[in-house]
Amino acid sequence: MAPTSSVLNPFTNAYSGLGHEHGLPALSTSFAVILAIIYTLTYVLPFYLSPTTRPSPALSRDAPSVIRARIRAVSLSCLICATTTLLVLLAWASLSPLEAVRLLGWFPISPTDITKTATLTALLFAGPLFERGVVEGEWRNWIRGARVAETLGSWIGWRNFVAGPITEELLFRSLLTPLALLSHHGPAAAATVTLTTPLYFGIAHVHHFYEYTLTHPHTPLLPALLRSLVQFAYTSLFGFYATFVFLRTGSLPAAILAHAFCNWCGLPRLWGRVEPGVPIGPPDIGSRRKRDGEDVRGAVGAVGQFRVGPPAGGETDEGEDIAWTVAYYIILVGGAAAFYECLWALTESGNALVAFGPPALTGGGGGGLASPDSGA
Repeated sequence: MAPTSSVLNPFTNAYSGLGHEHGLPALSTSFAVILAIIYTLTYVLPFYLSPTTRPSPALSRDAPSVIRARIRAVSLSCLICATTTLLVLLAWASLSPLEAVRLLGWFPISPTDITKTATLTALLFAGPLFERGVVEGEWRNWIRGARVAETLGSWIGWRNFVAGPITEELLFRSLLTPLALLSHHGPAAAATVTLTTPLYFGIAHVHHFYEYTLTHPHTPLLPALLRSLVQFAYTSLFGFYATFVFLRTGSLPAAILAHAFCNWCGLPRLWGRVEPGVPIGPPDIGSRRKRDGEDVRGAVGAVGQFRVGPPAGGETDEGEDIAWTVAYYIILVGGAAAFYECLWALTESGNALVAFGPPALTGGGGGGLASPDSGA
């Protein structure tokens, strides 16, 4: 596979426009880091500045009133940060408006890139899809789209699958990644950006530790801390994947779809027996539960997974459970292997922000800046 080509070459213009005739970065690393920190704080701090967005022992973050207020807050934060980034790209990095929106992943919108990203993400979650679709029989509802309106009709569903993915990918991928790219130069730029910028995304979820201790005051500190560390780990891991996809496809919609899909699937089951009627991942959004005096619908999105109830049909045959379990883990491992094999092929795009490919084919895995005349 040849290095990815692109119709966009904003970096060359940025360097020449700023007088960096020796190919130096258009932005300083410290400037990009400071903006990234400010953006992260701008996204998270409003959650605690107002009683309408701040959780308490009597008010869960899943309360509809809190969700609505937080969606308004992060929407305003994203608007402010997007305006700032556009000004930096246009005035400081000397990009044209078209180059700027392309670098942000807003244009062009490629249905092919979006479809390939969805396919790649589905391979990674082949095991959970098998369990929910086949073992639990949800495939019929998927075909009919029976639960879509019910899921998105709840504020938790709207947060987990629409507002959250859009605002988080806009800020942590579309706005932070271009600034990081313009502050790095050389063959290792792509790898550096892919491995560093997702850490801001992981850090932005650490505040859930405080919220969890508020709403679960009787939980010992160590388990709560371990829960937060695990959350930081898997949100950062997803950030690595989403940033990789964003760099390779130049598509913000592709990253948003991958995010929503991962939120819907939850964490894959890595141990335990697979039993019909015992779901993993986000439970049914329409299953209402009362907690802390609020009408809360059980869904956890990217936060994790939990089981609900016994199998619908009562006791199940042990041999059947073992067969389902063996099949699940075979499909889980097979899907992960297919994901690894298809990672580069399914993210190949002419809209890539940087030209880089598999290490064996690009002389060490570095990323050169994409050029319109680079080989396809």
